[in-house]
Amino acid sequence: MEHIINPLQTSWSVWALTALCAFITGLSKSGLKGFAMVTIPILAFLYGAKASVGILMPFLIFGDLFAIISYRQKVPWQHIKNFFPWAIAGIMLAAIFGNQINDIQFKYTMGIAVLVCLSLVVWKELHPNNKLELGKGLFSYAVGLSGGFATMIGNAAGPIFNLYLITLKLPKKTFVFTGACFYLTLNTLKIPLHVYYWHTLSWKTLQLNFVLLPFLLLGAFVGKFIIQLIPEKVYRTFILAITFLSAIMLFL
Repeated sequence: MEHIINPLQTSWSVWALTALCAFITGLSKSGLKGFAMVTIPILAFLYGAKASVGILMPFLIFGDLFAIISYRQKVPWQHIKNFFPWAIAGIMLAAIFGNQINDIQFKYTMGIAVLVCLSLVVWKELHPNNKLELGKGLFSYAVGLSGGFATMIGNAAGPIFNLYLITLKLPKKTFVFTGACFYLTLNTLKIPLHVYYWHTLSWKTLQLNFVLLPFLLLGAFVGKFIIQLIPEKVYRTFILAITFLSAIMLFL
């Protein structure tokens, strides 16, 4: 029975922390954007930075599916089509680069990418009348490339794309649904690279994901309830704050 519930044969404390990460991922994917970043340093500490990527990614896919089912809308591709090809390029670049760096460099790379994008958005928030548009031209390419790189190197694209989406001032449900569609597409495209190139995704890790799926669903339902109680302005401030704290955690 133990080999079914705990396929990686870790200690039960590690198993419990992984279950907590599944719950937090559910919170994040149901609308409390940024929370999932907290799971990245936890899982990296428990399993190693590179191995943790393969454990977290199926949780993210499950969470995206829940968000899409919960917030069914017309997919607003106009908001993401500009940087989608650049995100694919970033994934391929990270797949090659990821085999050349160690675990510490993994975490530092993710932290730097998030902090750079956060700085751009904070600057935009402080200068609302400036004509600089993060969703067009060079900035959309930078968001796509850095986001694709971050999503492959450590499932850390969430804050980067969230920071772009937040500049569009979308309603909460549209914000959540748009992000879920985009993340689900990217994460699905990453599966072959994790299985055949990095070898971070296996039957045992998938078994652990399915065993802990109830924790993720519980977090998703709790998060969906909480998001209804948060005003739009407070919601935007919350996302910026949790993104900054999550990026700092990667360095610690």
